[in-house]
Amino acid sequence: MLLCSASGVAAAEESFVAEKAFTWPDGQKMAISLSYDDALDSQLDNAIPALDRHGLVASFYLTLASPTVRRRLTEWRTAARQGHELGNHTIYHPCSAALPDREWVPSYYNIDDYVIEEIVDEINVANSFLHAIDGRSERTLTPPCGDTLVSGEDYLPAVRDQFVAIKGFESEDKTFANWWGPVGVAGSELIDRINAEAAKGTKLFNIIFHGIGGDYLTVSSEAHDQLLRFLAENSETYWVDSYISIMKYASKNTALEIPQ
Repeated sequence: MLLCSASGVAAAEESFVAEKAFTWPDGQKMAISLSYDDALDSQLDNAIPALDRHGLVASFYLTLASPTVRRRLTEWRTAARQGHELGNHTIYHPCSAALPDREWVPSYYNIDDYVIEEIVDEINVANSFLHAIDGRSERTLTPPCGDTLVSGEDYLPAVRDQFVAIKGFESEDKTFANWWGPVGVAGSELIDRINAEAAKGTKLFNIIFHGIGGDYLTVSSEAHDQLLRFLAENSETYWVDSYISIMKYASKNTALEIPQ
């Protein structure tokens, strides 16, 4: 499994440089993972219909306490049947309240006050809940807010073996992977950023959305659709797939045993 460890990252980076024969499935220049965090209504209303219209699949990282999961469970199941990935984004979306502009983090979901066992249990239960939704056993994780310290200790080593990959932690120097969380940008800006990443040699680019045409941290439906149209029309250059499919392909085709 292609996961983040210091020695594993170094080996992965060396492999991608040394193995000149490595390509994405049809020789594309860069893989792109489109993902959508927090289980929001606008993702079901706007993002998934647009993805389906353009023949693209993506990854949806569900915060399982979200009312949208409870109210629209059938629609999430349908999304999984259509090929979209349902990923683990924990149950309660715990983040650090100590960082700047984190007034919105409830005290009872402040990961600074968790212990390792709490976050491990929460992630375990989230995996079980997701299995009940889509019937799948393999999973990827996106840590909420990218925060992985629990009382000063990194919790990723305690959960790493449960996941095919952990988004945002594939590479330290970002030559294999990079990520961006766009908010309020135009479609042309989305496209320009993708072209710029490819030009500098990024192998995998993660675009992490939240609201699409609604909710919060929003990108307009128009900008989102412009991006999807560009990707669909340039599939010979950019491979768009679920994050789990991309990472399984990368792991298999680099022939690496990554130490945990």
